[in-house]
Amino acid sequence: MRSPLDRLRHALSFEIIALLLVTPLGAAVFHMPMHEIGVVGVVGASLATLWNMIYNYIFDLGLRRLTGTTRKTARIRVFHTVLFEAGLLVILMPFIAWYLGISLWQAFVMDVSFALFYMVYAFGFNWTYDRLFPLPEWKNSPSAQ
Repeated sequence: MRSPLDRLRHALSFEIIALLLVTPLGAAVFHMPMHEIGVVGVVGASLATLWNMIYNYIFDLGLRRLTGTTRKTARIRVFHTVLFEAGLLVILMPFIAWYLGISLWQAFVMDVSFALFYMVYAFGFNWTYDRLFPLPEWKNSPSAQ
């Protein structure tokens, strides 16, 4: 399994790159000031970083218990990403509604839009990260990375 420092590098690099992409895109799509989307992005990234570390640790423990390895196939990566984003949706939606002064429905639509972006982004980022920083246990494993 990944070390705590590796998990921190993963979580922080994920969120920093995402913020650089999602803040201007979110401001343009939702016709809101960039600083407001930026605050939502920074708070969301902070909560997501904490959630990322907790979620990935628990997911890897479960995956290793079920399969004997933490190596993820494409199907497992899709499941991993969807489950992560569903949990984050529950965490972030009330904050978005409160901070932006919008209804829960509007916050839900905005949060789902961000989640769809992040699902695609997370799939690609995590796959790339695993290729750049593979674990030694994966060298003799036949499943696809």
